[in-house]
Amino acid sequence: MRAAWRLFALLLLSALALQLYFLARIALMTVVDPQSTTFQRSEAWRLITGKHALAWRQQWVPYDRISPNLKRAVIASEDAGFTEHSGVEWDALEKAWERNQKAEARVERINEQLDKRMQKAAPSKAAVPSKPVVRAQPKVVGGSTITQQLAKNLFLGGERSLLRKGQEFVITFMLEGLLGKQRILEIYLNNVEWGEGVFGAEAAARHYFRVGANGLGALQAAQLAVMLPAPKRFEKRPGSAYVVGRAGTVSARMGAVELP
Repeated sequence: MRAAWRLFALLLLSALALQLYFLARIALMTVVDPQSTTFQRSEAWRLITGKHALAWRQQWVPYDRISPNLKRAVIASEDAGFTEHSGVEWDALEKAWERNQKAEARVERINEQLDKRMQKAAPSKAAVPSKPVVRAQPKVVGGSTITQQLAKNLFLGGERSLLRKGQEFVITFMLEGLLGKQRILEIYLNNVEWGEGVFGAEAAARHYFRVGANGLGALQAAQLAVMLPAPKRFEKRPGSAYVVGRAGTVSARMGAVELP
């Protein structure tokens, strides 16, 4: 029993030390711009090991050199309540959870029907299909705020678990408490992914529109904001009908956005 208590105390101290580490790193960000994020380092490793090359575009620009159009577009598209919430939109999380539950149930039914069809089509139990069966996957939607996205990108991996989500909440509240909305948005816009090896507003503006981050027009900014949920997919067709149409909707909302 004593050994168990010692192990529990050690785990508790380790967890506390980790939180203090995160707290110190975030406090340092009040005066020092972060040079990289956990997500960026994992992407760099993937490119080096998978493609044996590192095509990388990123250049930090201060908050006042990022177009207000881009700030408004990203808030309108990603987190309309950014300036008002304390880091987490609980209603949005609840709605996202309900939609994901329905999506998982729907996909489970589809896969059950697929299994039944495969069993009927197979001439014998030992038969092996000539092609691998592609099973449906649920389309997972998120309810994360800009601050939560920044917390995940800065410090955490991409795995999905309750423990990781709990840690994301803790870091989110640290960011909100220590940095403030303007600094959070500045760090986010300078580090978020806009394509394979394209990170930050300056690199994205130059890559897609050949202008600096301070020269983005309203529709250009809206197009970049639309790309954020799936930048690697949208970068192949940044001027697609979906991106342009969705950008029109985002640009119509931008006038109502309050900037921090």
